[in-house]
Amino acid sequence: MRRPFPAILLLLSGLGLLHASLLTDLYLRYVKEGMRPALIASGALLLLLGAAEALSYRRRPGRPEESTGQGGHEDHDGHGHDHSTVPRVAWLLLLPALSLLLHAPPALGSYTASRETPETSGDSGTAAEGMDFGPLPAASPVPMTLTEFTLRVRQDRGQAVRGRSVRMTGFVTPDEGGGGWHLTRIVFTCCAADARSVKVRIHGAPAPPANTWVSVTGTWHPGGILGTRSAAVALDARTVEEVPRPANAHTDALPPPSTR
Repeated sequence: MRRPFPAILLLLSGLGLLHASLLTDLYLRYVKEGMRPALIASGALLLLLGAAEALSYRRRPGRPEESTGQGGHEDHDGHGHDHSTVPRVAWLLLLPALSLLLHAPPALGSYTASRETPETSGDSGTAAEGMDFGPLPAASPVPMTLTEFTLRVRQDRGQAVRGRSVRMTGFVTPDEGGGGWHLTRIVFTCCAADARSVKVRIHGAPAPPANTWVSVTGTWHPGGILGTRSAAVALDARTVEEVPRPANAHTDALPPPSTR
C-alpha cells in the first residue's frame, strides 16, 4: 500500500463529513443538530490535512520504497524491510468514508426501538410521581409529544388526559409479540450511541408498515390507575394519518402545523 493512501483516506473522510453535514442533512441520522458546526469544521480540517499530505508526497524526489534510508533498512542478515507500507486491512478504513458519500447508513428506527429494554423504553420522565401539571389547552385534539403524554398518564394526579382527544406523531414499531403496535420516537441526548426510545401503544387501528411516520389521534386507553406508574401508556386510535418523516426525526417534537 503506497504512500498516497493516507492522503486519499483523509480527503475522502473530509468529503464524506462535509457531504453529510454541509450539503445534506444526513448528519441528523447520527448526531444532534447542534453538532453541525463541529462536523463541518472537522470535514474542512480533514480536507486540508489530506491536501497537505498529497502535496508533500508530490514534492518528494523519490518514493520511499525506491529510496534507501527513507522507506526501509537492512537487518543484520542483509534483508531489507520496507516501512513505507501499511497492512492491507487498512483499506477497510475507506469503507466508512465511502458510505457517507455513496450510501449512508439508515437512521435508527423500529429495529432499534423494538430491542430496547422495557426499563428504559417509554419511561422518559424524570419528575416525581404525582407532581402537578398545568391544564391542557382547550383545543381538540390536543397536540402532544409522546414524552408529555407519558408524563401525563403516569404522573399527572389531576388526570387531565382522561377523555381528552390528543394527537401525536411518530413512527410505527410493530409489537414483536403480536397483537398491536407502538407509536415511537427515538431521542438523542448527543448522538446515536445514547439514543433512547419513547413509545405509546396503539389500540383500535391496524398497524401500518414498520418505520412509517404517522400522526395518531385518539384518547387514553384505560389500563391501571391514571396518574401513577401502573397506568398504561396507550391510546385508543380514532384516526391514523401517514405523514412525511421530519428532517430532524431524533427529537420528540410537537406535530408540525401541516399535520394537525
